[in-house]
Amino acid sequence: MDAQRLKDNFAKVAEQGDAVALFFYSDLFVGNPHLRDMFPIGMMGQRDKLLRALGMIVSRVDDLPELVPFLQQLGRDHRKFGTVAEHYPHVGASLVRTLKYFSGADWTPELEADWGAAYGVVAQVMQEAAAEDSMAAPPWWEGRVLAVERRRFDLVVVRVEPDRPLDYLPGQSVAVELPSRLRQWRYYSMANAPRPDNTVDFHVRLVDGGAVSPVMVRAMQPGDRMRMGAPIGTLVLNESSPRDVLLVAGSTGLAPIKAILEQIHRRAAPPPRVHLFFGARTRDALYDLEDLRKLAADLPWLTVIPAISDEGPPRPGFIDVRPGPDGSLAQVSHGPPAEDADLEYGALPDVLARRGNWAGHDAYICGPAAMVTNTAERLLQLGVEPSNVRQETFVDTQR
Repeated sequence: MDAQRLKDNFAKVAEQGDAVALFFYSDLFVGNPHLRDMFPIGMMGQRDKLLRALGMIVSRVDDLPELVPFLQQLGRDHRKFGTVAEHYPHVGASLVRTLKYFSGADWTPELEADWGAAYGVVAQVMQEAAAEDSMAAPPWWEGRVLAVERRRFDLVVVRVEPDRPLDYLPGQSVAVELPSRLRQWRYYSMANAPRPDNTVDFHVRLVDGGAVSPVMVRAMQPGDRMRMGAPIGTLVLNESSPRDVLLVAGSTGLAPIKAILEQIHRRAAPPPRVHLFFGARTRDALYDLEDLRKLAADLPWLTVIPAISDEGPPRPGFIDVRPGPDGSLAQVSHGPPAEDADLEYGALPDVLARRGNWAGHDAYICGPAAMVTNTAERLLQLGVEPSNVRQETFVDTQR
């Protein structure tokens, strides 16, 4: 199998964009109509996920230590769709036909053999992981909503009780399905480390045009039900590292970051020095800042730095001249609230760059895709080792 040949071919095919996934699913469903009911009625989001997953697999095809854990998680996660071993050959055949069609004259017998071998490895690893997982865990967990706290008109914190223990690592996510949005699974990160009562919190922001987030933000009530898939994700704490920790969260990307922070707090070993940067567009969107400040006040090893990107510093207010206690005149300035004295202004990468030297830190980043990418690039420029940067985005996964 020629890994570079696969990468070059996929790069060319992916230039055709949404048409690739449209062709693939059309081919799959025409030949296997019984598989259509496993997917949502609206396939736009599903088509996006296909290309992202293929891109991830192809980019790591020559790095099995990185690829295999990803495929194992994918195999376990696909159990929630009802995927079984008999489905994999149908998917592989449609994938090869799709690649052949969009490759045109570049398609060769050698390339077809490469893709067949690569898919064989992918299918085998996914099936083995799913089979092993089926011996210990259900394909999904039934969850009951215990509490709904609406922090803003477009943001809610939901507490859910699974019907059985949900074994996950802080920083991971689960796919969520609502009874009113069947087969439309959306990923949300747990905002807490595992608890004795097994409850989990989700931070959900309303996404324009979304199918699931509007229901959770606007309509969800205690007593409602949901399904949760197997935990996935690699944004997890490096427990063996002696380095100080940098946590960077944009908007509801705070959820997995807060879970990691809670894990650090619970460890028996002395905690490292932790800096947590929490960013949003506006001051009002820093929905969890009060709780973070309380944590920082109680934990001497934790520093919280809030930042807003779309608002500038407030102008100094007017000045009163008032009598002081001793009868003299005193000036009183009506400026920004004293509790916001720590507030930074600007995009998170810029705030990070002017607030410290992060070389020698472990960095964990989560939030909108552009913020995560820009922050990771800036940290590398600032001397943070690439292997010490872990990141995850939530765009297009929480709709």
